[in-house]
Amino acid sequence: MLRIYCRDAERLVLHNDGEAFSATDPVLWYDLVNPTTGESRHVEQALGISMPTRDEMEEIELSARLYQEDGAEFMTLTALTKLDGDEPVKTPVTFILKGQTLVTVRYADPKPFVIFAGRALRPNGHGYTCGEEIMLGIVEAIVDRLADVLERIGNDIDGISREVFRGKSKTSAKKTNDLQSLIEQLGQKGDFLSGVRESLVSISRLAAYHAALENATRKPSKETRQIVKMLQRDASSLGDHATFLSGKINFLLDATLGLINLEQNQIIKIFTVASVVFLPPTLVASIYGMNFEVMPELKWVGGYPWAVLLMILSAALPFLYFKRRGWL
Repeated sequence: MLRIYCRDAERLVLHNDGEAFSATDPVLWYDLVNPTTGESRHVEQALGISMPTRDEMEEIELSARLYQEDGAEFMTLTALTKLDGDEPVKTPVTFILKGQTLVTVRYADPKPFVIFAGRALRPNGHGYTCGEEIMLGIVEAIVDRLADVLERIGNDIDGISREVFRGKSKTSAKKTNDLQSLIEQLGQKGDFLSGVRESLVSISRLAAYHAALENATRKPSKETRQIVKMLQRDASSLGDHATFLSGKINFLLDATLGLINLEQNQIIKIFTVASVVFLPPTLVASIYGMNFEVMPELKWVGGYPWAVLLMILSAALPFLYFKRRGWL
């Protein structure tokens, strides 16, 4: 799909596929979503550039994501989709700046693009005069979206922390099952944060590259420089916050595994104490269960009560000793 945004006075206007528009209307933004070969060729001929393929966009080396070619800037960042759920999907988004025109190439529809386009098309929306301003606006919307996601993840982690350290399950088995469920949740949050951090790193690199390129080749406006610096600061601070949350997840994961080990050790201790408590009575019963002819207690009238009393005392004394020592 190809969406063409032109400038009409001081606002953006969307021209749908196949809709005729005046050649005098300056095109500020070509938005390619899952583009066909014909749509990509149309933009290439209009701007005199070569569009990157999807495989090239997914390459992770810096030289394949940030470069200049045919007088245009090619900048690719990692965006996230399906952020409302627990399994976000990473997708590359390429920004191409050629003169005053912006081209975006993507194979998914991240929510920040929808939000930005809705705001830009309002009659009283921000007046965009060039593709660079549109690109910075989209990146800013992506950063805002990631900030909201980090806030939600932080609240979820706080909830998990309360469950780990203040959970009051009645049975040991139920508590262990609850802790195992919390480990799964922590793993999901950790994967989520990894994607967010990767996206923030790519945004920081894009902003730094664009700022350095602008300073070397042209003089951006003061407002544009401020926006780029703000994006760099926001991405850096959010990256630090994501790192903090990752550390908290690792701490909670270690604490949860420690609690599970404590529960298991408690069970093993109970079996150990039970075996020690019942070992002396077993010894007494074994002695008086022997069939030797010369055993004085065999014909003793009080032999049976004596053996039972001896077995009870031999079990009670170790139990009381463990209790006094605080081992139970």
